[in-house]
Amino acid sequence: MTPQVTDERPPRRPPVDPPTAPPLVERDAEQRLLTDLLTSLHAGRPALAEVHGTPGTGRSALLERAAELACDAGVRVAAAQASWEETRLRYGVAAQLTTAIDPTGIALPLAPGQDDADHTAALCHAFLTAARTHPLMIVVDDVHWADPHSLRWLRALARRLPGTPLMLLTARSGATPAGPDDHLRPRAVDDGTAVTRHTLHLAPLSADGVDAVLAATLRTPVDPAFRDAAARATDGNPAVLRAVAGRFARHGWAPRADHLPQLGDSAVEAIRERAVRTLTTLPGELLDVLRAVAVCGQDATCDLLGAVAEPRTVGTRRALELLSGTGLLTGGDRPAFREPKAADVVLARMSSDRREELYARAAEHAHRAALPDAALAGMLLGARVLGAAWAVDVLRREAARHRATRRPAEAARLLQRALREPMAPHLRVRTLTELAAAVLPSAPEAADRHLRQALLTPADATAGPAWVRAADLFVARGDVAAARPLIADLAARNELREPERGALRALYWLSEHVQPDTTHPLDRPPVPALPDRPAHPAEAAVAAWRAALSGHDITRTRQLARAALAPSAADTTPLAAQVTACHALVLTGDFAEAHAGLDTVLLRAEHADARAVAGATLVTTALARLHEGRPAEASRALDRAQELMPPHCWHPSTTSLLVALKTLIYLQSGNLDGAERSIGLARAGCAEGSIGWAYLLFARGRTHLATGRRDRALADLLECGRLLLTRQVANPALLPWRSAAATARGDDPHDTAAAFLMAEERRLALAWGAPYAVTRTLLATGESGEIGEPGPPADPAAPAGWQYRQALTTLATAPLSGTDTIAPLLRSRAPAADGPAGPERPATADAPAADRGPAPRGGLTGAELRVANLAVQGLANRTIAAELSVTPRTVELHLTKVYRKLGIQGRPELADALGRVPREKS
Repeated sequence: MTPQVTDERPPRRPPVDPPTAPPLVERDAEQRLLTDLLTSLHAGRPALAEVHGTPGTGRSALLERAAELACDAGVRVAAAQASWEETRLRYGVAAQLTTAIDPTGIALPLAPGQDDADHTAALCHAFLTAARTHPLMIVVDDVHWADPHSLRWLRALARRLPGTPLMLLTARSGATPAGPDDHLRPRAVDDGTAVTRHTLHLAPLSADGVDAVLAATLRTPVDPAFRDAAARATDGNPAVLRAVAGRFARHGWAPRADHLPQLGDSAVEAIRERAVRTLTTLPGELLDVLRAVAVCGQDATCDLLGAVAEPRTVGTRRALELLSGTGLLTGGDRPAFREPKAADVVLARMSSDRREELYARAAEHAHRAALPDAALAGMLLGARVLGAAWAVDVLRREAARHRATRRPAEAARLLQRALREPMAPHLRVRTLTELAAAVLPSAPEAADRHLRQALLTPADATAGPAWVRAADLFVARGDVAAARPLIADLAARNELREPERGALRALYWLSEHVQPDTTHPLDRPPVPALPDRPAHPAEAAVAAWRAALSGHDITRTRQLARAALAPSAADTTPLAAQVTACHALVLTGDFAEAHAGLDTVLLRAEHADARAVAGATLVTTALARLHEGRPAEASRALDRAQELMPPHCWHPSTTSLLVALKTLIYLQSGNLDGAERSIGLARAGCAEGSIGWAYLLFARGRTHLATGRRDRALADLLECGRLLLTRQVANPALLPWRSAAATARGDDPHDTAAAFLMAEERRLALAWGAPYAVTRTLLATGESGEIGEPGPPADPAAPAGWQYRQALTTLATAPLSGTDTIAPLLRSRAPAADGPAGPERPATADAPAADRGPAPRGGLTGAELRVANLAVQGLANRTIAAELSVTPRTVELHLTKVYRKLGIQGRPELADALGRVPREKS
């Protein structure tokens, strides 16, 4: 059938009602009970029923439903709503109920003092008479707020219920503890007219109930995960749940798991809105008590809250009971907010001055009550300046506890608050230093500002140790250019004692040698030169470091370093200076002593929460392990250093050192890809000119050399040498840049510049005399030249190797003056007892041609020839590496060079090219 076309418009659809949820969910049993009780009234059976539940569980909704059921059952209803505003209004609840049974009203004295007569009997007579005429139900919501006169009348009426068709239905907050006189109890009778009594407890909604509310409100199926999360976020409270569901409906969010963040925010917002609505109706005295709870926290006792809030007409305990009835507070002796966000809402409605004054009053009372430091510190954070010494002590003690438990942000807040209080100058210097240590992980620049402020704070000699500690942390982080003039100014103060003055002088000269001076000498007070024979142990540490860098007198260097690390010097020597003394022992080859000293310094630094010093100690440990040829242990030490002090916490002059160390570790482990990635992290900046930058140039040059980029390697290595020589650092034990640069020049055996570099490094190494430095230098001809490589891990307690013994023997039998002192050693190398003989190689450009000996076969270096001979014997690369104490990667590089120089393709042609026959394999 063809549809008929008309000009009429389709009928307008009725407006869609907003989504609503059923008012009562999971309350069917309660409704059935109320229906039965109302039906029994017509048979003359009275009843008492009391509904318990926390705010939001539907007490009022159930009472409204009971009133509807009463009307359906033909029962008359008289209802009243009690509130805290009318708690002191005489017969306030009774007046509301009277109007329901007698429109003309019963004259009741509502104002205090208007009529002191007791109207309980008259009220009982009126309501009992009305009930006998027609069944009656009296409903009182929030009966816990009923005025005392009305409550006394309700108790009297409950005792007179037997034989009367009257039902008393009341609702009480489950959060309010009921007193012994608050319950309505009937009179016991034996004539069969006993009163039925029931207590209805409204429990939170179950998961199914939550699902029903959400589905009815949002009109869509609910994800089970969302349902469970909603039950947890709202504690099954119907009122909060409906508020959350309403917000989801307004925004069009579906009840799915991907909207869980919105669920949490909505629950917090609903609770906050309920708190705000409740606060607007609270009387002033209850609001004062609530604010006292918000300020004092969970450690507050009833007496403390009374002292802070000072309620005038309502006792503190009664006020707390009333507040717990609102659902804002928990009950018990230690009241607390059910929702912590509500405390912020309470305090946000106060002006800043009133809030600070309230916190200050609470802190003073709490101090007298001997509350724990944690509670006092929380109050002091929001209080005005008290001007009390105990406040500073509490804040500093609590800050120390937070620092010990790895919570530096909380410690920083407490220390910043402590600095607002007046305190002694030496204590202010100490507090500023503690604050710098606390903010270092998150804001290193702010830490430097606090240290600078500590060094500029005027004080007397009592601040000397605190000044030394601040300067120590300043230098340890690496910002020595900023620290140097401040330390110089401190060291020139007449009020300082000599131990602190010596420590500051040592830190000054240490920073002077770490990085070139960037200020004009006239901009700072003159600092006495470092004495040749320092009496102060801190100055001895710096003198040992200087002697080690220059490469002169290893015996004196050891003596100075040991004097700085002696147990008697621990309290007067800054930790940064002790780390420097340990580094000097690393360069002398006394690794066991160095590690013992580093372990001690690390323990003291961690105990003092000196992260910068602890990080510097671990970096020095990594350097020592690298010199020993233990890259795995060096890597672990460096990783731990970066855990304590992430790269952003270091000054740029130190970050370049960290990149260099990581690169050298990769090189020593044979990981060229890792070395290239690591060196790519280096950034030029204010670190140029420091020793850390020299390390970076050396590491970058070694990386270029290992990857075949000799020109770039040579440029970096020579720049490294220029920088070190400018700083008067000649000791090859620190960085063997000369031998590496000689290798980068190429394989020409007649290259006089390369020979000179190698000869100079050997001369300086022998003059220094550290066994590991001599060994590394003698093996550097044609080898990798990396720090700590080649050779097995050095053991200072083990007998010296053949290379070191040869060096000492040659040095002992050589002439004692002129260039011939080292020339015989440079022109010869004795063969190892357990390895192939190495060829002779010229060491200086001035050596006669006859003394140089024949050039290595085919232009091969000594190292390349040794590797080739072992390869011809059929040994695998790893076996060759173990035989020569080098890495497998080094063997591969040498073999590649051998094949290229001899013009062959691989091992099968190697024997013929060398003019030797490979040995038969068994």
